[in-house]
Amino acid sequence: MKIYDYAGKKNLSGDRIHRARTAMRLSQADLAARMQVNGVLIGREAISKIETGDRLIADYELLVFSKVLNVSLEWLLDAENRIQ
Repeated sequence: MKIYDYAGKKNLSGDRIHRARTAMRLSQADLAARMQVNGVLIGREAISKIETGDRLIADYELLVFSKVLNVSLEWLLDAENRIQ
């Protein structure tokens, strides 16, 4: 499989995930634990790579990030500002 970057990153949502996580005062380990409780096996290191744009995010992971962080998928994707 060939992996593509968009604006030098492998995902659009890492910055938003970081913002929502820090607003909730969660550590990366805490977020990983909440993701795991909701059925997504992900570790702290993977959260770090997602936030820096160094890891792709699966669609099912985005759904659970949205639920755990209590934000919309549209906000995570920053769709309003990215697609004109």
